[in-house]
Amino acid sequence: MLMSVDADVIKAVADPLRLRIVALLARETLCTTHLMDETGARQTNLSNHLRVLREAGVVETEPCGRYTYYRLCPESLESLSGALAELARTARSADAHENRRPC
Repeated sequence: MLMSVDADVIKAVADPLRLRIVALLARETLCTTHLMDETGARQTNLSNHLRVLREAGVVETEPCGRYTYYRLCPESLESLSGALAELARTARSADAHENRRPC
């Protein structure tokens, strides 16, 4: 079953820009400047989205001088993936198709 942590991750990656950030960070660790160049987002907007991703545990930061680099935390996505796969297995089971509550 989906837990609240998974729900936070779902909410975090549900936004198209945040999903784009996640896709970019899956390939490499990037600083805010790189993310602005790649997404076309303004720094304030990007910082707000990165905060949401950080608070959900999807990304983590790495300070490097005056820059902050962001890296993806694959464990958060793996956890979500596992929870969704479990829901799919439950829905595929014979019991799920036979169970029907009376009205």
